[in-house]
Amino acid sequence: SLTLTAEGRDLHERALRLLRDAEEIEQVAKAARAEPSGTLRIAASLPIGLHVIAPALAAFRKLHPKVTIDLRLSDQMVDLIEEGIDLAVRIGELGDSRLLSRRLSPHRLCCYASPEYLATRGTPEHPDDLEGHETVNMRYQSTGQLFRWPFRIGEREIEIVPSSGIVVDASEAVIAAIAAGAGVGMGTSFTAAPWIKRGELTPVLSEFAVDRHNITAVWPESRRTNPSVRAFLNMLIELA
Repeated sequence: SLTLTAEGRDLHERALRLLRDAEEIEQVAKAARAEPSGTLRIAASLPIGLHVIAPALAAFRKLHPKVTIDLRLSDQMVDLIEEGIDLAVRIGELGDSRLLSRRLSPHRLCCYASPEYLATRGTPEHPDDLEGHETVNMRYQSTGQLFRWPFRIGEREIEIVPSSGIVVDASEAVIAAIAAGAGVGMGTSFTAAPWIKRGELTPVLSEFAVDRHNITAVWPESRRTNPSVRAFLNMLIELA
């Protein structure tokens, strides 16, 4: 039998790597030419799904009518690989190194209240003033912990947990409660935007608001060349 020398084994391994690279390049090229089609399973938190993704789906399907969207909304982290999810949009730090990721646009965390509440109780001018106001806070479903309100004061960031008369476990419920006059609450800019547009909410303490850069699109390595995933990711980047 023939036995490869060390140099021969090295050349053989290099040739195999080149062959694998060539096959991967060919797959990427085919995917770039392929038309998006089939079912695209997307996971997202409720506020992102309602206010960012869902409003964009009609336009996406006009561009890609062969794609069927399966959008799953939950504030619980799901295992993309185990659940067969093609792409997810998450808020927070990533904990799964098996996933590819792309940071999306920053969002702002700010306080809001209804015009009626502010007309009755006055407008707080500093985070310390919240002690004299009714507040609505959120409790995380995953941990049971209360949301800590961040504020930018000068060059430093502080966090407070207000003593709230109402605590809910969904950010949408915070917004709905404060729009009805329950007090001051904190939420994301994209969640509050439609309420502000309708005149039902007013930003409060906006000079102390903080920006966050932790909205991320993630997808499994196996979906790297999936035409539908690539098309949807491009749409998310354009929305940013």
